[in-house]
Amino acid sequence: MSFYISLSGLKGAQTDLATISNNVANVNSTAFKKSKVQFGDIFAAAPMQTTNQVAGQGVRVQGVTQQFTQGTLETTDKALDLAVAGEGYFTVKGADGNVSFTRNGAFSVDNDRFAVDTTGAKLQVFQKDGATPPAPGAVAAQMDLRIPTKLSEAVAFNPGATPAPVPGPTDPDYELTSVGVSKDGMVSAVYANGQTVELGQVVMASFNSQESLRQEGDAHWSTTVASGDPIYGTANKGMFGSLNSGMLERSNVDITDELVNLIAAQRN
Repeated sequence: MSFYISLSGLKGAQTDLATISNNVANVNSTAFKKSKVQFGDIFAAAPMQTTNQVAGQGVRVQGVTQQFTQGTLETTDKALDLAVAGEGYFTVKGADGNVSFTRNGAFSVDNDRFAVDTTGAKLQVFQKDGATPPAPGAVAAQMDLRIPTKLSEAVAFNPGATPAPVPGPTDPDYELTSVGVSKDGMVSAVYANGQTVELGQVVMASFNSQESLRQEGDAHWSTTVASGDPIYGTANKGMFGSLNSGMLERSNVDITDELVNLIAAQRN
C-alpha cells in the first residue's frame, strides 16, 4: 500500500511539472492563459472506524484549471489587431461551421476579403442596419466580417450604408484606404472619396463559468454544459470590456513566478 501511496505523489508531481512547463513554454503565445493544478488528499475509512487511527491513501489531481486573468496589452499599430481590456471573448466561426471563442485578436484579411484569425476562423459581427445595438444576452443575427476593396461592394454588402455615387463609364470605383475599429467594436472602412462605411459590430461573448470552457488550442475555447451557453453582446457595454485596435493581449504568464514554481515542484 505504501508503494501506491508514494506513486500517487509522483504522478501528481509529474502533472504539476507538466503544467508549469506548459506555462513557461507559452509565455510568448498571444492571449494564452496559464493553468494551475489543484490537488486533493485521498482518504478512506470504514463507517465505524476511528479516523485518527487511519493513514491517508495519497494524493489525487482534482483538476487543471486555467487562470483567466488579464494579460498585458502590447501595441502593434495594426488596425485589425484587437485586444479586449476586461471581460469578453471574440466569436469566430471555422471552415467546418463550428463556433469557438478566443482572446487572440490577431486578425487579418484573407483572399476573399474576410477577417480571419490565425487559424483561419472568420470573425463574427452584428450586421449594421441602423438598428439599436443588441443588449447583452440578447440573441441577434451574426455574420462573417468582410472588408471589400471597392466602395460599391461595401454598400451592396451593407444594407445600412449610405448609397455611394455611381461611377461613370470612365470613373474608377473608389478604393479602400483604411480600416478602423472603435472601442465598442464598430468596424469602419474608409474609401478614397472620403466616405466611411460601417461594416458591422464585433460580437463579444461571455460565460457564467468561463473556467469550465473546453480548451481547443491556439487560445480558442468551446462551450460545455458546465460553462453554459454564451452570453452575446457588444464591447464597452454592460459586462463587456472595451476593444483596443492596434494592440494584442500577451499571455498572463509571469515567467519569474513560473520558474520559481518549477524549482519548487522539482523538489517534491
